[in-house]
Amino acid sequence: MKTPIAVVVALVSVSVGSASVVMAQTAAADPGHPRINEVEQRIQNQQDRVDKGVSDGQINAKQAARDDAKLGREQASLNQDEAKNGGHITKSEQKNLNRRLNKGSRTIHRQRKAGANSGK
Repeated sequence: MKTPIAVVVALVSVSVGSASVVMAQTAAADPGHPRINEVEQRIQNQQDRVDKGVSDGQINAKQAARDDAKLGREQASLNQDEAKNGGHITKSEQKNLNRRLNKGSRTIHRQRKAGANSGK
């Protein structure tokens, strides 16, 4: 009687372990929804532009803090929309996020341009 119980416990342990490996592989292979990827990439690109502007002296600390806060709010909005729709965002949510990111992008461009010209 002891042997069958030990075999069952061993089989359950192996199947649970392999299931977690399969789930981990599935999560790693799923790059996310294309709309989410596009918006997240835009947020990251703008963050990189702000960081580059700070390192080049084109954007001051106050402007950078304001830009970081705006980008943080956009990321939070994306996360909220994503959670609301089961890991996706709708076209209208993407459109609204992109509109706000376009405005932020213009702001960053103007800050960097003004900072570059002030040093001349």
